[in-house]
Amino acid sequence: MELTYTKCGDYLIPDLVLLDTKEYHIGKYGRLRRAYLKEHRPILYTDLIVTEKLFPHLEEIDTACRERLEIIEKAMMQQEGVTEALK
Repeated sequence: MELTYTKCGDYLIPDLVLLDTKEYHIGKYGRLRRAYLKEHRPILYTDLIVTEKLFPHLEEIDTACRERLEIIEKAMMQQEGVTEALK
């Protein structure tokens, strides 16, 4: 892989281009995961950024958490006998 550079003053800045241009929708749990990785797992966080896998990972975590939360809420509603009429 050959890199090209742009001269900016006395510095050469690499011309980096993202290969994955998909727009990802990251919610609360994806943002929490990113904060955790950034603070407690900086090497993994950096690796995910460099390999362009961070946003797909965060979207996957967010989706899994929302699905799990839905399952837990339904189970709690059933356990407590909550119906739509009580709302």
